Amino acid sequence: MNVDPYTPHSGDPRIRVEHYDLDLDYKLSTNRLTATAVIDVRIEQDTAAFALDLVGLRVRKVRIDGQSRTNFTQTDRKVKVALGGTVPAGDVVRATIEYAGAPKPRHTRWGALGWEELEDGLLIASQPTGAATWFPCNDVPYDKATYAVRVTTDPGYTVVGSVPPSRSVSRGRGVWVFDIPVPTATYLMTLQIGQYTEERMPLGDVPGRLFYPRALAARVHADFDGLAAMMSTFERSFGPYPFGEYTVVVTPDELEIPLEAQAMAIFGANHIDGEHGLERLVAHELAHQWFGNSVGLRRWRDIWLNEGFACYAEWIWSEASGGPSAQSKALAHHARLAELEQDVVLADPGADAMFDDRVYKRGALALQALRLTIGDEAFFGVLRAWTSARAYATAVTADFVALAESASGMPLAGLFESWLSDTALPALPPGPAGETAAPLTGPILGLDRSRR
Repeated sequence: MNVDPYTPHSGDPRIRVEHYDLDLDYKLSTNRLTATAVIDVRIEQDTAAFALDLVGLRVRKVRIDGQSRTNFTQTDRKVKVALGGTVPAGDVVRATIEYAGAPKPRHTRWGALGWEELEDGLLIASQPTGAATWFPCNDVPYDKATYAVRVTTDPGYTVVGSVPPSRSVSRGRGVWVFDIPVPTATYLMTLQIGQYTEERMPLGDVPGRLFYPRALAARVHADFDGLAAMMSTFERSFGPYPFGEYTVVVTPDELEIPLEAQAMAIFGANHIDGEHGLERLVAHELAHQWFGNSVGLRRWRDIWLNEGFACYAEWIWSEASGGPSAQSKALAHHARLAELEQDVVLADPGADAMFDDRVYKRGALALQALRLTIGDEAFFGVLRAWTSARAYATAVTADFVALAESASGMPLAGLFESWLSDTALPALPPGPAGETAAPLTGPILGLDRSRR
């Protein structure tokens, strides 16, 4: 795997990471992080050195395989570790890195990413290159790893991660330990810290957890009362929920957009109105657990495999919950896209446009075109086969095209070529008679990755 041209300064193709063990001591009042990362690094090609991404934090010491000290250098983006000689491909080395500082977001073409202080707490949202703001990592989507995370922080605060933690108190401070055994991309790793109320929220057979500021209780309860039905709809459509639990966090702060993380979604107070006004966003973030978090991207150019599928899930939920059908939604969004500049190639939109709303909506339209071409039974069979065959792994667009052709038994290269590789917006295949475009309301999302 070469460096991803969308994020050319992130990652090191000479390595893969098998496991991160992070011990974090964080003081909210001073925004001071003192940490140790123990990282199991698999060497992919013979090398005498490798690099990890780290931004805004200062490394104090590096040790390889228990050595007393290992030579390293640090730039504003990387920690470069010398191995003391050539290590052959296939070997695994253990790097222990001690580091500290006042973490902050990194500023990128997509906005501020990573570690962000809230008015009273912490939010981490790293897509695509923000993980390096809080731990040294190989910050590329194809390098999924397992994690153990130990967080020591101020008393009175709740720490939320991708899995339920063990909790204890040490010297008057809270200690939260998370064990994440499912391979997870760095950008999907998160911590949320705040003064949250915690509730259990059964979602059919899937355990759910809900964290929110007490003052928002009524709005939160109203807006998430249909989440169990949404989970059931998506399990029928996409296959079993891929993780052990699902966690929802509502922050007291307003956020620019909702955020997905591994087995978790994060919403701002402005996304919860108590009237289901932004329910499509709830559907979108839940769908990412299948598309993006379980079935991951191998490279950022294929972002439509995340966002197009999550947008299409919004339409599936609308259809299932008595709202406009997917075809009605598709007709409306097709008409809107037809009025916009058509200069984005869905299968390779370019780094500047990877979060453009046209990528999101055209990706969903491509799926509706596939559904109209092969029929409902084959279409949902393709989606379930995709989430099963690629569970916890990564993929590229060609993988989905091949699977769709194989599972449906139909030649689809021409269909996908027009939707994925041409700039001109294709016409949708004929749909059910009598379907009309649904009215479109609400903001267009996907154009700005800034958090607040």
